[in-house]
Amino acid sequence: MNYLSELNEPQRRAVTTTEGPLMIIAGAGSGKTRVLTSRIAHLMHEEQVDPFHILALTFTNKAANEMRQRIERVVGVEARNLWMGTFHSVFARILRAEAEKIGYPSNFTIYDTDDSKSLIRSVVKEMGLDDKVYKANTVLSRISGAKNRLIGWQEYQNDPFIKADDDAAMKPKMGAIYETYQKRCFKAGAMDFDDLLFNTNVLFRDFPEVLYKYQQRFHYVMVDEFQDTNVSQYLITKKLAAVRRNICVVGDDAQSIYAFRGADIQNILNFEKDFPDLTTVKLEQNYRSSKNIVQAANSIISKNKGQLKKSVWTANDEGEQIELIKAASDNEEGRLVATTIFEVKNNLKLNNSDFAILYRTNSQSRAMEEALRKMNIHYKIVGGLSFYQRKEIKDLLAYLRYIVNHNDEEAFKRIINFPKRGIGDSTVDKIIVAAYEHDISIWEVINNSDAFLSGRAINTVADFTTLIKSFKIEVERKDAFEAASTVAKNSGLLKELYDDKTIEGLNRYENVQELLNAIKEFVDNPENEDKSMGAFLQEIALLTDRDRDDDTQDAVTLMTIHSAKGLEFKHVFVVGLEEDLFPSQMMMNSRDDLEEERRLFYVASTRAMEKLYYTYALTRYRFGRLLNCEPSRFLEEVDPMCIKVNKRISTSEPVGSMHYKREGSAFIGLKTPVNRVKPQAVTHVPDPNFKASDTSHLQAGQRVEHPKFGFGSVNNVDTDGANRKASINFEKFGEKTLLLSFAKLRIIE
Repeated sequence: MNYLSELNEPQRRAVTTTEGPLMIIAGAGSGKTRVLTSRIAHLMHEEQVDPFHILALTFTNKAANEMRQRIERVVGVEARNLWMGTFHSVFARILRAEAEKIGYPSNFTIYDTDDSKSLIRSVVKEMGLDDKVYKANTVLSRISGAKNRLIGWQEYQNDPFIKADDDAAMKPKMGAIYETYQKRCFKAGAMDFDDLLFNTNVLFRDFPEVLYKYQQRFHYVMVDEFQDTNVSQYLITKKLAAVRRNICVVGDDAQSIYAFRGADIQNILNFEKDFPDLTTVKLEQNYRSSKNIVQAANSIISKNKGQLKKSVWTANDEGEQIELIKAASDNEEGRLVATTIFEVKNNLKLNNSDFAILYRTNSQSRAMEEALRKMNIHYKIVGGLSFYQRKEIKDLLAYLRYIVNHNDEEAFKRIINFPKRGIGDSTVDKIIVAAYEHDISIWEVINNSDAFLSGRAINTVADFTTLIKSFKIEVERKDAFEAASTVAKNSGLLKELYDDKTIEGLNRYENVQELLNAIKEFVDNPENEDKSMGAFLQEIALLTDRDRDDDTQDAVTLMTIHSAKGLEFKHVFVVGLEEDLFPSQMMMNSRDDLEEERRLFYVASTRAMEKLYYTYALTRYRFGRLLNCEPSRFLEEVDPMCIKVNKRISTSEPVGSMHYKREGSAFIGLKTPVNRVKPQAVTHVPDPNFKASDTSHLQAGQRVEHPKFGFGSVNNVDTDGANRKASINFEKFGEKTLLLSFAKLRIIE
């Protein structure tokens, strides 16, 4: 078939190597998705493998759907029978079928992050702990990290090292919170996202016959973005592939940027230790970016010690040099970026969607947004409040969740008095306390309200119970859309929103209608055999942020670099390249942390197809204070042949007739432009404790050390103008003129 003729030689080898363990190292822009889809199509078409025996794991539903559509174009509708989806969606599917073995109902609720935080806040309050010490974010992150390393609450509490860490952090009750949180989830018939992985491991560990069943089902296992897997994900995958050993992992260690979510780069770096008979194929041809961008990216990632060596190259055009934009402030940075987009867009007849602005932290978007609005440039922010996180959407979904699972405590708390039905917080507290004191479910308490409550609350709670029972009948008799429409109307939720005639109220009403449209679309989709409410709720719960993005509008994309992984744009601005911001001051505690930040810079740079811009500001407001900023060390690591300084430097500071060129690793002020020369090899290795000195009083005759040029003597210091510079004669590199605001110098004498 012609899909093989469209591949290069390493890609073909990756596609046709079907037996035994295979690792595909896929450099940025190397056609990874094409290889994965072609490999699955090859298994089905040429090897005659039944699609029910192929498991393909991805990190977004969007990626899985795109791959499935591509495969379908080659092999037809049989592609719909593949087990393909995110780790969480595939394992949730397995758990639905097997949940009762580990004590959960098959219709268990999947708690999102808000549900988990709400439950943690309740637990902290009930335990009488300080919620400023035990913040929900911090506690949830700690619990999530433990689960990703397969540490249950029992192991957590019995581990002296973990206990010592919590004591040192002044959070000695963390283990007790973890235990209570987990027991409450179990009682509510709910799993959080991490439980979907944790409990799959428990299922396979405690029920070998279940593991054997799925080992026999999946003859071929494939994992996309393998560098992003955590311990839990890898262990499940390894167990499933243990019998036939037909495991194929695809990834790029240079793009491993999710350690904060539990991703373990050692999975890809040490894969060969688990599979000594491994075949490795490297995809090194980049089809996305220009030669200049590829060369710059290679120079960046080459500084990392922990990596699988590869040499990414491209046959694309040379392309333009990376443009470095220096601004006086963060607001000025935003203005320069917006102005550049406006001019380039008009000159080259491009669309807004051809541009992306990438930043290290979400807070950096403010200055960019303000500047784009002033220029009337339409933009969208990826990773903002998603549709399914809006209050009115979560309210209706909570009704639907509680109807399906009467033990769902978080859904119960959300809907018991919405719309208002005269059931106050004290009544809700009594219900919850009664459930835990008598070790029964909340549903049993409200079903027998006369035994646990008093006064008017008995009747109002009984009315609510009757309402839920009537909805339950609707859900069991009708498809998801018909049932949801009935619930939205008869719960009073739609009327509550309709009666609010403000613009916000109208928007909320329209949002609920849009949710009903989404449910109708789910029901009408012929690929969804199960059209029940439970099936719809599972699909919604497992949507990833990327799946929720709206790509229909022509807009400049603003997002964090973490969100940009896997995407590409013609023109990319990487903004805020300053020390303590990028690399983040939180990521300088170890070489591993710093190497992850460098991989993040590599990912940002390789999103660009035609033109890449780096920007930094000399001052920036952070934490309510105006701070002076130093350009990022990463700028010094980019091959100087690939970068140029924008001559239209910030108008807020005097620059005279200076042009700035890169040579070696520092910006050098020159009266006239010069031809570039390839920099000499840097052999100087500074002391590990090297610390730059204050050069505000640097004088001629002083001896200095530079981290890359080594030792030298200062010939003269030019203080004319805003940019002080020094001419220094280095022992190994000769005379160089350095901008003192940028260069790092240690004064020796």
